Amino acid sequence: MAAFNIVMPKMGESIQEATITRWLKKAGDKVEEDDVLLEIATDKVDSEIPSPVAGVIAKVLFPEGAKVPVGETIAIINLEGDVPASSDDPVQQDKADSLSEEAIKNDDAPKIEKESSGFSGTGRFYSPLVQSIARKESITPAELDAMKGSGRDGRVRKQDVLSWVENRGKSSGKSAASEGAARPPMPSGNIPLMPGDQVVVMDRIRKMIAEHMVFSKQVSPHVANFVEADVTHLALWRERMKDSFLQREKQKLTFMPVFIEAVAKALKEYPGVNASVDGDNIILRRDVNIGIAVALPTGNLIVPVIRNADQKSLLGIVIEMNRLATDARSNKLKPDDIQGGTFTISNFGTFRNIAGTPIINQPQVAILATGTIEKKPAVLETPTGDVIAIRHKMILSLSYDHRVVDGAMGGAFLRRIADLLEAFDGSRTL
Repeated sequence: MAAFNIVMPKMGESIQEATITRWLKKAGDKVEEDDVLLEIATDKVDSEIPSPVAGVIAKVLFPEGAKVPVGETIAIINLEGDVPASSDDPVQQDKADSLSEEAIKNDDAPKIEKESSGFSGTGRFYSPLVQSIARKESITPAELDAMKGSGRDGRVRKQDVLSWVENRGKSSGKSAASEGAARPPMPSGNIPLMPGDQVVVMDRIRKMIAEHMVFSKQVSPHVANFVEADVTHLALWRERMKDSFLQREKQKLTFMPVFIEAVAKALKEYPGVNASVDGDNIILRRDVNIGIAVALPTGNLIVPVIRNADQKSLLGIVIEMNRLATDARSNKLKPDDIQGGTFTISNFGTFRNIAGTPIINQPQVAILATGTIEKKPAVLETPTGDVIAIRHKMILSLSYDHRVVDGAMGGAFLRRIADLLEAFDGSRTL
């Protein structure tokens, strides 16, 4: 009987494993080609895995919650459409049957148990023994997630937890990045409920966002600067170009690609803003990789990254940005699409907000917020005197890490972005 092995796909160059979050099919189910079999997760990205063949699922080798290496067989499909009494592949059968036993014997083994409630907001998994010690020692999920594991693939073992407990509270003086500093736990259980209140459990992405935001505010002293930019030339150009561009390229033309272009140019001139902090060291990034905060249908946010934005044409930025935004909203982003960002832009103007002070996306040191573009009366200087005219204006705000970006640098960098937008050439073509 012909069988086909479904393997954990490679989701990106740096991704070595993924977590099975939900099986949509079970053993005995008939599937058609391209039917979605399961959902997997790698850090921030959730993906659906379709079946490349038609048949009947003979065996599911890993349950929901299992963290599986790339290339590992996760299910077997019989192509003839019959469900066998036992697997045609005794090696896979033995492997599946032995996983539970091995996991209990050795907390280094691949885990197949589901994540216990209240542990790991990042999707990282721990053996029952490790979880038991963590509870006994009042170790928070954030602290557990921050530990460096000595086991296979960085898995946290018993001795890692005990060593952490022994050294808890001792200050090593090393950087947070090198020591894997624990993020503060989210408080819970202290808020009284009132009649009619509804409790909504955070999903995996929202928990990760919450921890990331709290961590960023704790580690980086935030300062914000604001400027108002006259973007009349840009607004008129976009209004003139958008319909013909959509017809020619089948792509929407928004303001964001121009914002990205201006930010990329400014970052090359102010490398201290295109940086990260590691203890007492400042890492000046060579690449200019700009992340764009995208709102998902679920209400969560994700930040896909336009790599080497300084080397792309405006047309190239438009196409890449639209691809990433579309993939983000349709849950098709690859892990590599959200990694390696060196600076982030958050567009408050999407919601017709005039300004905002976003939280820095660690380990970056600054984030730009762009407000909505509005028509306003403004005083213009002319050869015959001052006049009042209607201009398109917007607020730009920069939140930055005051440990390494002082007011002079932050203010000059923000002003440079505004100058580039105000000097936009309204005769440009795409």
